[in-house]
Amino acid sequence: MTGWTEYILAMALFFASHFLPRVGGLRDYLIRTVGRRLYFSAYGLFSLALLVWVIVAAGRAPHVEFWPQTPWTRWVPNIALPLAAILITCGTGLTNPFTLGGSRHAELDPGDPGFAAVSRHPLFLALALWAGSHLAPNGNLAHVILFGSFTVIALAAIPAFDAMARRDLGHRAAPFFGATAILSLRPLFDGRWRAANIRRTVIGATIGLMLWIALIHLHSLVIGVSPFPL
Repeated sequence: MTGWTEYILAMALFFASHFLPRVGGLRDYLIRTVGRRLYFSAYGLFSLALLVWVIVAAGRAPHVEFWPQTPWTRWVPNIALPLAAILITCGTGLTNPFTLGGSRHAELDPGDPGFAAVSRHPLFLALALWAGSHLAPNGNLAHVILFGSFTVIALAAIPAFDAMARRDLGHRAAPFFGATAILSLRPLFDGRWRAANIRRTVIGATIGLMLWIALIHLHSLVIGVSPFPL
């Protein structure tokens, strides 16, 4: 495949893989057949493989430049990605069913919201940070479409999921939103919150930084481009 063909196919399959399973109850059928854990493990690996393909295909697409890559632009993702990795590791399994990566059957306790007090949508923010920061050093058409679309989708999902929470929670919505935030550092200075959550948060942040270090060193091998500033 040459030109735009591979890129368009990769993008189409990636987005189709996120929408088609919901058509006709296919996802629920597969979960009942193979089990929830196996389904989401396989689906996660498949989505990750498709994402890598999309990124690689974007690099192979014809180069139509909007702005040049300069040395400083490479610092943008290198500054943003450690925070994104921490949001992922601290936010996965969040006690909030109304977000990406949240515990589906959990019910948030406003008196002990956990990491949701820092962010009730940490994975969406991580996705927006990853995609948005990669726009700076990738000012060509294929990458602007790729990272721009992910940034818009991630940011648009936050109010959409919050609207779902307000609709489903009814009179319980006010305590839910009062105890959580889109992004706030205030809980880190709250002694009560720190006493209940700081150990788990420090462990999650440490794992996140280790993940970031691993990914940045695998970047050249998997993507074919060094992420380090020139």
